[in-house]
Amino acid sequence: MFKKILIANRGEIACRVIKTARKMGIATVAVYSEADKNALHVDLADEAVCIGPAPSKESYLVMDKIIAACKQTGAEAVHPGYGFLSENEEFSRRLEEEGIVFIGPKHYSVGKMGDKIESKKLAMEAGVNTIPGYNDAIAGPDEAVEIARSIGYPVMIKASAGGGGKGLRVAYDDKEAHEGFASCVNEARNSFGDDRVFIEKFVVEPRHIEIQVLGDAHGNVVYLHERECSIQRRHQKVIEEAPSPFLDPATRKAMGEQAVALAKAVDYQSAGTVEFVVGADKSFYFLEMNTRLQVEHPVTENITGIDLVEQMIRVAAGEKLSFTQDEIRLDGWSIECRINAEDPFRGFLPSTGRLVKFQPPEEVPGQVRVDTGVYEGGEISMFYDSMIAKLIVHGKDRQEAIGRMRDALNAFVIRGISSNIPFQAALLQHPRFCSGHFNTGFIAEEYPQGFDASMVPHDAPVLLAALATFARLRYIERAVQIEGQLPGHGRNVATDWVVVMGGRFYPIAVEKVDGGMVMRSEGKAYCILSDWRFGDLVFRGTVNGEPVCLQLERRGLRYRISHFGLQVEPMVMTVRAAYLLSLMPEKLPPDLSKFLLSPMPGLLREIAVAEGQEVKAGEKLAVIEAMKMENVLKADNDGKVKKIVATPGASLSVDEVIIEFE
Repeated sequence: MFKKILIANRGEIACRVIKTARKMGIATVAVYSEADKNALHVDLADEAVCIGPAPSKESYLVMDKIIAACKQTGAEAVHPGYGFLSENEEFSRRLEEEGIVFIGPKHYSVGKMGDKIESKKLAMEAGVNTIPGYNDAIAGPDEAVEIARSIGYPVMIKASAGGGGKGLRVAYDDKEAHEGFASCVNEARNSFGDDRVFIEKFVVEPRHIEIQVLGDAHGNVVYLHERECSIQRRHQKVIEEAPSPFLDPATRKAMGEQAVALAKAVDYQSAGTVEFVVGADKSFYFLEMNTRLQVEHPVTENITGIDLVEQMIRVAAGEKLSFTQDEIRLDGWSIECRINAEDPFRGFLPSTGRLVKFQPPEEVPGQVRVDTGVYEGGEISMFYDSMIAKLIVHGKDRQEAIGRMRDALNAFVIRGISSNIPFQAALLQHPRFCSGHFNTGFIAEEYPQGFDASMVPHDAPVLLAALATFARLRYIERAVQIEGQLPGHGRNVATDWVVVMGGRFYPIAVEKVDGGMVMRSEGKAYCILSDWRFGDLVFRGTVNGEPVCLQLERRGLRYRISHFGLQVEPMVMTVRAAYLLSLMPEKLPPDLSKFLLSPMPGLLREIAVAEGQEVKAGEKLAVIEAMKMENVLKADNDGKVKKIVATPGASLSVDEVIIEFE
């Protein structure tokens, strides 16, 4: 076994590898860029080597620097994590040439699976289902019908040079195939100047399901069941779970055996993932193979009890797999939410800055797990991806896992930056997700206009008003106990209050009881029992005997409550104060139409206009970059540039003025 390994990565996955290596008694070496000098993985490793400036192309992606760090520290092997150099054939070969073990597949396996044409060819040779299609020239509509019949309806007729939805038809029978081919050819000729079309199987209600495989150097390959990865936004996975709520044992076995066959065909050694698209009829077709550890690997670890990082290290050291296919269990249900530094209420734009508060839910073995590479007080940089943490839960069944994830999201405290927790919480409550009847189009179909607070309804808004009143009274109870107050001027605490929330007024009548209070409003009573005190961001207690977990804090005159993704800031007032407030005129927001504001924190890469320039609606104004994401800002209306406020190269905060218009 290795005595020392180097982790050629950063963030949560670097910390994850270090954790397993430490368990195995293996010393670790971290590499870091100048931006990551105070990162958690640097602190956790036994040794750390700086490999260059913040941009990854000058640090984490430079093979020579990684190899030099290995030689400097005496590291015998390299774990690449995921991303960066993890699927780079040349990197694997270079390490091998230098006598350093790559903790991953052999370079030839990486090369074969990295080529999409070659991988599809290999898959077909290995007996793996691939999407049937016809790419040669098609003589006419009649031949198109014959091809469609041979493939099997429904089929997709698509222009070779197509794009933007043009030159595409879906046919469910001979008539639609005949008409669709003619229309597609004409549209392709007119739109692209190229009338070539191809036909392939159309997968109805596609799901993205992947099979985890594990192979050693002795010819043994097993599959560790599947992961459901269909909940995606812009082709980026948001929630993953294992097993899939869609597959039956027979389909699972068939997919697993095909994944193993493909792995054996390329002499695969290490952990890898074979991705499939699965149709509504449970037909499945090979997409690609990821020759690395996946972000979502913890859900597989939860249902099998197998540490995948440990197995990767053992395989790389030449050991045989210690278990057979029949010995791999499927225990319970596991779900993973990716917690990212992005603002779901502002189009999921990146959010950078200092983590003023970072309190993940308490880890409970076998129930709740948090994989992270950040800490409270740390900085979320604009240079790398937006992942803050992975929240993973495990339950005896899907229903228990969903409930456990909801509670864990409620208890996950992040302050200083925005996160996608509200969006994750909304997804976990959506009836389609809870039913398991979804596909890869779920988010696009359910949130076509984006995401906003109105899409996070709460079953009991009166309960939130009652909880805000509970917090207000706890604050007053503390205030009246302060020593040195004028005698005879003690405060009589009212029993009738009004909560102003979401434009509504909620009357609340309060009655004290042992351990808490009873709140009555709109014909309902809420008995709230809790030992919560100010300073505790997480409120835990019971409401009418049922456990409740949410986030509750005082913000001036308001009380901020976060529960099941909903964020509200109610004001708790006396009856008289609420009446006076109802008479006040509403303050209108300032007119910002004459300004271009930064929609996100980031680096101002470019100003595309000049002072005095006339601009048209849709014209590019500026470019901002953060977290591998480039945001091009365009004019909403015609106008004239009055003043350029910001300069290229400046680091902007949210809503900072870039350009002023006349």
